[in-house]
Amino acid sequence: MRQLSKSKLIAYRQCPKRLWLEIHRPELRDDSGSEAAFAAGHQVGEVARQVFDTNKDGVNLDPFLIGWDSAREQTKIQLRSGDRPIFEALLQIPGAMALADVMRRDHSCADLKWEMIEVKGSASVKDYNRDDIAIQTYIAEKCGVPLSKSGLAHLDTSFVYSGNGDYEGLFHVEDLTEEARSRREEVAEWMAEAQSISALDEAPAIEMGPQCSDPFPCSFCAHCSEGVEPVEDPFHMIPNLHRKRREAWESTGIERLEDIPLDELNDLQTRVREANLTEQAYCDAESARKILAGYESPAYFLDFETVMFSVPIWTGTRPFQNIPFQYSLHRVDERETLHHMEFLVLDGEDPRRALTEQMIQECGTQGPVFVYNATFEKKVISELAEMFPDLQEPLEALKDRIVDLLPIARQCYYHPTQGRSWSLKAVTPAIAPELSYSDLEGVQGGLEAGPAYLEAIGPETSVDRKEELRQQMLAYCKLDTLATVRIWEYFKGDHQ
Repeated sequence: MRQLSKSKLIAYRQCPKRLWLEIHRPELRDDSGSEAAFAAGHQVGEVARQVFDTNKDGVNLDPFLIGWDSAREQTKIQLRSGDRPIFEALLQIPGAMALADVMRRDHSCADLKWEMIEVKGSASVKDYNRDDIAIQTYIAEKCGVPLSKSGLAHLDTSFVYSGNGDYEGLFHVEDLTEEARSRREEVAEWMAEAQSISALDEAPAIEMGPQCSDPFPCSFCAHCSEGVEPVEDPFHMIPNLHRKRREAWESTGIERLEDIPLDELNDLQTRVREANLTEQAYCDAESARKILAGYESPAYFLDFETVMFSVPIWTGTRPFQNIPFQYSLHRVDERETLHHMEFLVLDGEDPRRALTEQMIQECGTQGPVFVYNATFEKKVISELAEMFPDLQEPLEALKDRIVDLLPIARQCYYHPTQGRSWSLKAVTPAIAPELSYSDLEGVQGGLEAGPAYLEAIGPETSVDRKEELRQQMLAYCKLDTLATVRIWEYFKGDHQ
């Protein structure tokens, strides 16, 4: 019988093949991207030990720090004494083991009872967290730990960091004791089934499917997809296509784009169908020009990059708040000369005040401010206005000048290379093929800009690496606003 960790049992719950590969072929795992997630989880764990150790006398029994044999013996000693909070207690039964994030004595009980708390860096309790707590509760009670409660601590997004390392109130603990105990038979079955899977000589034959990304992206996807021909979807480019309608077409033998009944498509879907059949772009140039005709020079083009911290580090910020740290701003003046301004500071201090003041100055007081998908930029500016009441008036005036190019693109343009997306990265290659995101080094998208910023402001990051990241972030953000300029020029008719 193998000693399966809780993480292995959770892997089994996602996909039995994943469990087998984790045990027998771990070298096939692709862990790219997991380093940032590990760092974020480590930070949450560090703060949790601070919050749940009110008397500062807790003991950390992490076996990766003190060794497995020591962790095993010390866990038994500390659980018997009950006088100190325990972090990373090692709980073991035949065939399974778990590390409890937090064990603290429940002083409301006359006898020695423990409250077991699993700490997660999420904003709510997920379904897979419930499995996690059920497994951990089962193991704890099977090895004789007298539990009064089993709970999950997640981040409270209403928490506002007041500074000075005070994170009291950051976590909300949800009591899952009764639910976890009601699932004992389920957990026992999972453990037995996982042992059977782990004992197989070969991986179970399981086809790729939704389990490959739910609830986590599986790190064995590249391995499992080798030699698998992708399933051709003849309707993949049709936007907002309901699954039931697709199934109805397939049930009546409709398998080609040209066979779709036109009366079952809206105007947008019809345009997309026609463009893909003819392999010709659709462009309502006249309507686009009319929409833009009323805006005078100078014209500005703005894009923010933001970062989210699970554990806020700057005073006045919340968990998972989108915090702007960078912007790119292009300006086309009355002579149609293109100018570029930008903001990016990597000193690790809260950048919002300096960013806001510079942005207000560089955007002037007149002229449209074009963006691509205004919901994001407007939300950022609104939060800055709330943060800085003395700057509220110019920020609200700036927000009122914003003009969104996305609805114009959706209404007036479509190219078959877009698929079913009107994102900036989908539209730009068709309208401005000379601009290429793939030519950028390192940071090629917004999802990469935030982690790059976090690395750049890290105290351990070298000067050379910080400058490298700085240049990557500046190049990416500049390309976003330059792409917006080119789309604006195209819709105005400057390409003709």
